[in-house]
Amino acid sequence: MKSINPANLELIKEYADHSEQEVVEIISEVDGAFHSWKTTDIQKRAFLQNKLADLLEERKQELGELITCEMGKPLKQAIAEVEKCAWVCRYYAEHAKDFLKLEEFENDNFREALVSYEPIGIVLAIMPWNFPLWQVFRFSAPNLMAGNVGLLKHASNVSGCALAIEKLYMDAGYPPHVFRTVLVPGNRVESIIADKRVRAVTLTGSSGAGSAVAAAAGKYLKKSVLELGGNDAYIVLADANIEQAVEACFNGRVQNAGQSCIAAKRFILHKDIYQEFRQKLQKKIEETKVGDPMEKETQMGPLSSESIRDELIQQIEESVKAGAKKTIVGEAPKEKGAFYPITVLENINPGMPAFDDELFGPVFSLIEASSDDEAIELGNQSEFGLGGAIFSSNTDYARSLALERFESGSCFVNDFVKSDPRLPFGGIKNSGYGRELSHYGFYEFLNIKTVCIK
Repeated sequence: MKSINPANLELIKEYADHSEQEVVEIISEVDGAFHSWKTTDIQKRAFLQNKLADLLEERKQELGELITCEMGKPLKQAIAEVEKCAWVCRYYAEHAKDFLKLEEFENDNFREALVSYEPIGIVLAIMPWNFPLWQVFRFSAPNLMAGNVGLLKHASNVSGCALAIEKLYMDAGYPPHVFRTVLVPGNRVESIIADKRVRAVTLTGSSGAGSAVAAAAGKYLKKSVLELGGNDAYIVLADANIEQAVEACFNGRVQNAGQSCIAAKRFILHKDIYQEFRQKLQKKIEETKVGDPMEKETQMGPLSSESIRDELIQQIEESVKAGAKKTIVGEAPKEKGAFYPITVLENINPGMPAFDDELFGPVFSLIEASSDDEAIELGNQSEFGLGGAIFSSNTDYARSLALERFESGSCFVNDFVKSDPRLPFGGIKNSGYGRELSHYGFYEFLNIKTVCIK
């Protein structure tokens, strides 16, 4: 496995795969750790998780630099990602005890009817490169507080991050093997899922990867949670505050160079404000500094790899051949590196990759709608359903559209979509199933046990 700096295409480090025997041994060690970890006092777990949060905050600079080197996001964003990981650790350290409380239910047939929440064992996490620490900690923080143990199979281009996470758990004082990393390619994942000691699997990734993992999990009767791709529609109505809408839409698209499942992707604009939005968007693009992600003034770095950039270029070319127009192109460095300029596509229609598919990069697909009803219909016209947003000065009206008509796992009004430890996160349709974060995500990999006493 190779980690290559996408800003200069230089090799950072090569990592040897774990052999099949090594993987079996790691699984055995993690399973052994589970049987003692599940009985560890909740206060002890909380103490360790708060210590873990302390280490994340203490090491945020070096961890941020590691993230930036391996996948290219601006250092400021990488450090913010590390800080968010500390937040999710502290959230579950504080609330897990309440989430695990024994529940009592009134029942005429029994003296007592109880529900308890019990850990199930090893949870395998198959995680992506775009948020190489956050994706992992939003899985591990609730699960380890609940008494489960973690086995991480990270994306092959961020192996340094994967091993750094394992070291953080060790340095925080967790018992050995409560959290481990395996370095294996994707074609060896099914054999890990098949292992009887692995009780569940969670994946964040593409719809194709999710389908393969779901099939394997189903075959071996393992619980799974999938957070897959998105093609989020941001709907800007005629009465929206355009300055606010452009700012939120821009940040929602360009953050992490657009490489996020919940990034803003399709911008459905009411015809009355289309040109004003477009003009203000162009100004924002022209003012944006794209370049070396280690430099403080850089607002957007490279894409994570040349292959990701090549796939994006192909999607754009196919859209243009189908009638789309590339109307605005920002500045990007000319030197080597997986850079791609912020780009605006117009004249977008269903049937084009720019409308139907997930474009994983800084591309704005502008779509004109003649009415609010048409805007909602266009927004819902997608095989994905992860997130989305509605912009309007009439927040009561936007609220009703979000609650009653918008088809997605989340919908934000007058802001771009972001995850929050206190709120459930996940999608519908081809964007996956199950939830992460909040108490909803906490219970996904627990045995919700009913106990009745006559």
